Amino acid sequence: MPSRTVRLALAAGCAAAVLAVSGCSSGSSSSAASSAGSASAAASVSGTITVFAAASLQDTFTTLGKQFEATHPGTKVVFNFAGSDALAASIVAGAPADVFAAASPATMKTVTDQSDAVGTPKVFVRNELEIAVVPGNPQKITTLQDLAKPGLKVVLCAKQVPCGAAAQTVLTTGNVQLTPASYEADVKSALTKVELDEADASLVYQTDVLAAGSKVTGVNFHEASSAINDYPIAPLTHAPNSAGAAAFVALVESPDGRKVLTAAGFMPPS
Repeated sequence: MPSRTVRLALAAGCAAAVLAVSGCSSGSSSSAASSAGSASAAASVSGTITVFAAASLQDTFTTLGKQFEATHPGTKVVFNFAGSDALAASIVAGAPADVFAAASPATMKTVTDQSDAVGTPKVFVRNELEIAVVPGNPQKITTLQDLAKPGLKVVLCAKQVPCGAAAQTVLTTGNVQLTPASYEADVKSALTKVELDEADASLVYQTDVLAAGSKVTGVNFHEASSAINDYPIAPLTHAPNSAGAAAFVALVESPDGRKVLTAAGFMPPS
């Protein structure tokens, strides 16, 4: 059996070791806990996340979806891009979805009025209208009033769609009366008419003009400031994947999400 002196030395050594470990633990406990929490949160998200989003969000949300899948292995983000009014109606009717991102508070209200959104939807970006014309602007459109020129073929979004409601507002503000060649179901459809040279001009979002690149030419007009659209987002009450919904919304609202959105021409919330 070891002597009393040896036993005391061993005990002191053990105590010192425990204190050393404790000291290290206290100094890094917060960062370790944070890392563990992040890993746990990432691990808790799996499966498919279904996102219903306004058509004008197609390019940016597709990018964010890929980022999300890379950050959360084993997940898949599935999108339904369309006019916000149609998406809201589908959600209220019971369509399975985890997240709704609308192009206006009015269309989000359709969902919140039925208690189909979790909490209060948050505005994450804003968007402004721009005139999209055929490349080179052969019709010499420089103002909103020019859209009323005789013989000009103009297409607009349907009035119940956020881009259509905004178009009606700016036309009223500018005292412009015109009969469009057609009303389109969403902003992408309206833009496509100009891209295919089936229309001379359309009122779409500035983000859509930017995304179209050389396929169209954009014309700014001062009345656009009278109808800037707020974009709210919310996880849905009956989400099949509530953890995935919360995580995707968090990405959209994060600095990384904001970087992707602002690069595409969206304005930050006021």
